[in-house]
Amino acid sequence: MTLTDWFNKRKQEQQQALRENEINIDDSVGKLWSLCYNCNSQLPKKDLENNNMVCPICDYHFRISARDRIKLIIDEGTFVELFSNIKGVDPLEFVDTKPYYKRQEEAHEKTGLDEAVITGTGNINGQKVAVAIMDFDYMGGSMGSVVGEKVTRIMETALKEKIPMIAFTASGGARMQESALSLMQMAKTSCAVARLNEEKILYITVLCEPTFGGVTASFGTLGDIMIAEKGARIGFAGRRVIEQTIKQKLPADFQTAEYLLKYGQIDFIVERKEMKEKLSKIIEMHTKK
Repeated sequence: MTLTDWFNKRKQEQQQALRENEINIDDSVGKLWSLCYNCNSQLPKKDLENNNMVCPICDYHFRISARDRIKLIIDEGTFVELFSNIKGVDPLEFVDTKPYYKRQEEAHEKTGLDEAVITGTGNINGQKVAVAIMDFDYMGGSMGSVVGEKVTRIMETALKEKIPMIAFTASGGARMQESALSLMQMAKTSCAVARLNEEKILYITVLCEPTFGGVTASFGTLGDIMIAEKGARIGFAGRRVIEQTIKQKLPADFQTAEYLLKYGQIDFIVERKEMKEKLSKIIEMHTKK
């Protein structure tokens, strides 16, 4: 080995060690700290979790999983999951950059869920309710045929048992891999809401970050009472698409919960820590004794 070869080898070893050290540092930081997307503050993950995933500095509400939301809202030990046996298929054998069934498998591995919504019944401060809770981490909370079917069935359960229905939405829109089958879910879920309305069953929607597309155009905005989490983005088409269409710059707070409240499109903005008590009071006011 020449002297030049020895120096080159040593340099490569040093660079490799540096890269491994950087990876270890990044991993440890990622495990212990989180960056707030709103105020760019570095937050200890433990403090963030203890504050229900809400930034203690600017009050930004981070997205949370459907399972975590159940723990926050439903009385411990009372939640009974329903319709978990309904599984997604690939009727069109759709392929974009990868097969649809492969995307479903990856989403399951990432979240532990079989679909983008969990449905069931449980108690809120002792009052029984039916709930549909969407999870954005499963394929962007997109509404395919299984999501539409589960939401419809839990509404039918609320109708049968004469209990209030609550939908927590978090979605990027329709699931393109199912084409028209996905779009049909807007009509199906809307018809289920109409049946609740006919039977005077209380239906509450809680719009979470973000709620867009087909969910907004159907059961997401048909609630008797519409609540949004603080700072949640809510709309149909995305901001950039609208600006390109109308050739105008939109206000900075456009499509936020605060903007919608200002123009009377939602009823309340509720912070996460107060959500359970708010829902409990609304249900108590609208339930016949």
